[in-house]
Amino acid sequence: MKDSDISNIKSRCDAVLDSSTSGAARVPGVVAMVTDREGDIYSGASGARRIGGHPMTEDTVFAIFSTTKAIAGTTALQCVEEGLLDLDAPAREYAPAIGELQVIQGFEADGTPRLRAPKTDVTTRQLMLHTGGFGYDFFNEVYKRLAEDHGQPSVVSASRASIETPLLFDPGEKWEYGTNIDWVGQVVEGIRGKRLGEVMRDRVFDPLGMEDIAFTRTPEMKTRTATIHARGADGSLTPMDDFALPDNPEIDMGGHGLYATVPEYMKFIRMWLNDGAGPHGRVLAPETVEWAVKGALVPPQKVTMLPGVIPSLSNDAEFWPGLKKDWAYTFMVNSEDAPTGRPAGSIGWAGLANSYYWIDRQNGIGGYWATQILPFADGVSFPGYTDFESAVYAALSAG
Repeated sequence: MKDSDISNIKSRCDAVLDSSTSGAARVPGVVAMVTDREGDIYSGASGARRIGGHPMTEDTVFAIFSTTKAIAGTTALQCVEEGLLDLDAPAREYAPAIGELQVIQGFEADGTPRLRAPKTDVTTRQLMLHTGGFGYDFFNEVYKRLAEDHGQPSVVSASRASIETPLLFDPGEKWEYGTNIDWVGQVVEGIRGKRLGEVMRDRVFDPLGMEDIAFTRTPEMKTRTATIHARGADGSLTPMDDFALPDNPEIDMGGHGLYATVPEYMKFIRMWLNDGAGPHGRVLAPETVEWAVKGALVPPQKVTMLPGVIPSLSNDAEFWPGLKKDWAYTFMVNSEDAPTGRPAGSIGWAGLANSYYWIDRQNGIGGYWATQILPFADGVSFPGYTDFESAVYAALSAG
């Protein structure tokens, strides 16, 4: 990439970060980065890790929530490559506990859940595509009721009980975003005979040179961790000093459990830009990457708006309402050109505390925007992210 392009990206992105962390409507702090196939071409940090605290820096550690999913999905794709995982076999063959789960059909008059056996077994392909039948309590009223009335634990607890939940519908019936990828992690653990974090370290992090990333932070990583803030109805920000994803979790949650710095995640993005290759070894075969990034939902399955049924955790959330979207292994695919400049066929996703990333294999660029705010789809951070992505494409098109 030309020096002038990089300079143009820097000036435009710096302006977005500065704007997002100043004024009455702001985020406490943000780290944002852009990479091409060779290396990082932009890195910016603005604001503070905690309001009134240490400044935000490139090496700040974030709870990356659902941007964990693509990494867990990568470990499953590796199992497919090695002939160890049949995506269309019952997932219970690898993670037996999933075979015990039933479909919830509503509630009896006394509030007891009404359950029945699923018509078919859940497959790992369905889990990777979010058509397995699982949801999240902050996006689904049935799970919310199970939590409130029947003590279903939150996934934030990283407990086994938090994923051993009823199915919301028969496997394959529709797309619903939920704990599917946590179960993919359990499938991988069943195949490898190791904790998911160990598998990720051996087969993804080490080949890519990713160090500051783990389900359990080192004491030194804790000192660099950003505080999650709550956005009030009036726009105010309150530090949630007692809220964090658990270190030493009961299970390694493939759907949301990792802590990481943004530079480490950029190495993962580069692997996808480089057809599965990393600096210290290949992570995926090029042919795997080729099919894994393609949308694979079968109509009438489709990516839908995520309704924020627990307002403290999420607003209603959707990337570009009206724009066609699909789901791959395991990313959202924009099936049409996005208004930011991201071309059709690109992939990306987000994390609950308002982190967002995209991977544009056509142009060989990707980026990550990290803040720590609840609820999801924050009215400042999410537009800030889209402005950031738009600034990158505007800089490239300006030459």
